[in-house]
Amino acid sequence: MMVNDPIGDLIARIKNAAQRGRSKLTTPASKMRARVLDVLLEEGYIRGYHLVEKPGAFPEFEIELKYFDGQSVIAEISRVSKPGRRVYSSIKDLKPVKNGLGISILSTPKGVMSDTAAREANVGGEVIARVY
Repeated sequence: MMVNDPIGDLIARIKNAAQRGRSKLTTPASKMRARVLDVLLEEGYIRGYHLVEKPGAFPEFEIELKYFDGQSVIAEISRVSKPGRRVYSSIKDLKPVKNGLGISILSTPKGVMSDTAAREANVGGEVIARVY
């Protein structure tokens, strides 16, 4: 299946699985998806992920979602920068998500990172998604 927006596809899969109460989901593997999942793992929004390779098939990531008291830790995840409209932000224009309760995921010249890590590194970039 051809996907024009792989990050949008990843976000939709995570959102749908969280709404259905699923503990695991799979998504096609790529380096960019791995970097986004690394940020979600570092910030504590997912339990973990690992690469699954089957003979004769494309590699996939199996993602374990995190729940607390029966509710998904990810209350809302949304794509900000889309293929039709890219959104860039300098570090001084980047606002906290939900008064610091959430994060923005940025693609910067120093790699994919959360907004707090971008503030520490003093770099701006493309705002990929917001999570809270």
